Amino acid sequence: MGIRIYGFWRSIASFRVRVALRLKGLPFEEIPVDILSGEQFRPEYAAVSAERVVPTFVHDGHTIFQSLAIIEYLETLQSEPRLIPQDAKERAYAKSLALVTVADAHPLVTPRVRNHLAATFGADAHAIEDWGRHWTTEGLATYERLLAQRPAAPFALGPEPGLADICIAGQVVTAQYVKLELRDFPAVARLAEHCFRLPAFASSHPFEQPGYKAAKAAH
Repeated sequence: MGIRIYGFWRSIASFRVRVALRLKGLPFEEIPVDILSGEQFRPEYAAVSAERVVPTFVHDGHTIFQSLAIIEYLETLQSEPRLIPQDAKERAYAKSLALVTVADAHPLVTPRVRNHLAATFGADAHAIEDWGRHWTTEGLATYERLLAQRPAAPFALGPEPGLADICIAGQVVTAQYVKLELRDFPAVARLAEHCFRLPAFASSHPFEQPGYKAAKAAH
């Protein structure tokens, strides 16, 4: 059975999984779930993902959610190229870098958080925009400090891209969403530039997805 991904063009978590699949050279079908209009709450998607988020990964009768869990599964599905180091210390470092965005920065700017800010606290569009910029900046600043301690060469853990680079690139895409410049984060900018020179990253960028292009054409 082939690989199916239920994702959304704007989803940073979906971006992470797209990049990993393309770095591995694994073909996949992406089924769009518009999380801005609430398609994730429809009963037919609830049967796929009880968490009601994207991405959801379906392969060989197995359903996996959460981007890091999906990427770890891909390592067992196809070992090369490796995205997560085998060495215990390097593996922990890679996951630590990944979790800066996956666990700390990105969850604070997702649609469900923005919607809650508006519905519960009466936050207007300007306040929500400021909120997004603040937490995105916090994530970028953390990466900048970490990359100052251990400079990319040219990727976060050496000559080849991996899990950490995928997650840092996703944080940079979030910065693009909230119109943040990277001039205060030169190490992050250099790493992102190396990443997006690679087809796996460039073709996975949200603005390269059919859903984005259709939405842009509609406006």
